[in-house]
Amino acid sequence: MYAGYLYVHFKRESIDGEQIYFALSDGNDPLHFHDLNGGKPVLYSGLGEGGVRDPHIVRSADRFYLIATDLRLYLSLDWDRHQRRGSRSIMVWESPDLVNWDDGRLVEVAPPEAGNTWAPEAIWDPEQDAYLVHWSSTPYDNAEHEGESYNRIMYATTRDFREFSEPRVWIDRGWQTIDATVIEHDGVYYRFLKDERGRSGDVPLGKSVFSETSTSLTAAEWTPLAEGIGLGAIVQGEGPLVYKSNTEDKWYLWIDEFTAVRRYVPFETTDLAGGAWTPSTDHRLPDDPCHGVVLPVTAEEYERLSTAWP
Repeated sequence: MYAGYLYVHFKRESIDGEQIYFALSDGNDPLHFHDLNGGKPVLYSGLGEGGVRDPHIVRSADRFYLIATDLRLYLSLDWDRHQRRGSRSIMVWESPDLVNWDDGRLVEVAPPEAGNTWAPEAIWDPEQDAYLVHWSSTPYDNAEHEGESYNRIMYATTRDFREFSEPRVWIDRGWQTIDATVIEHDGVYYRFLKDERGRSGDVPLGKSVFSETSTSLTAAEWTPLAEGIGLGAIVQGEGPLVYKSNTEDKWYLWIDEFTAVRRYVPFETTDLAGGAWTPSTDHRLPDDPCHGVVLPVTAEEYERLSTAWP
């Protein structure tokens, strides 16, 4: 069914870095990618903060939805401002074919007490007959968003990415968690996210990715699977993205070593339930690959992308 992979991402803070970039795999090779559009953005946001990060794509029956963080850090480099008084909206684009996209729109999803809305992703939830859209937010208990708080993962449901349910807390560990992503296999959901706490003697695996499982997306408790994923091969990590091979029972997990020159580092496994990941030894990623998504594409979609942005 699938003939390749599309990697959708942003780049580091620069004039055009925080926009939408596409890269295409070398055929059905899951680890070798080349930039489309000469390495320039294929979509720009002129709304909200004027930039976008952490894009994610979902395939529905008749279209694709691309969602992203409404954030442009390049203009200020002020993480505190964006976490306390940042956007409460996500950017949404729609396309029938991955090439022809609408103008995009901002949709407010986070509650007024939230100071930020980061790294939105979506997954179809058959129990709710809707998409579960989740993101990271820091809520505050005062209108000025002053004082101490921490990121937790929130979610809302939608069927059309226009109207959303009231947001609810999805993950609250009592400490900072960001960058959740989920993949389903054989009726089990595998959730990966970042422990955002600073690393210390009390928190030896801070600033790294952990995973957990459940048979229901909205289960109150998830079963821990692995912690500190990738450490040793990388010093620290965030922004996990995960996808299955188009040709075999093999999965790939990319982790962003966010302060390093190389950024994303790919890992792989043939046993998703085992929780152990091995660094991939042969790969070629685009220049400056940042937090995004890898989407399997059909032969027709692959050709269309290659032609539209050679």
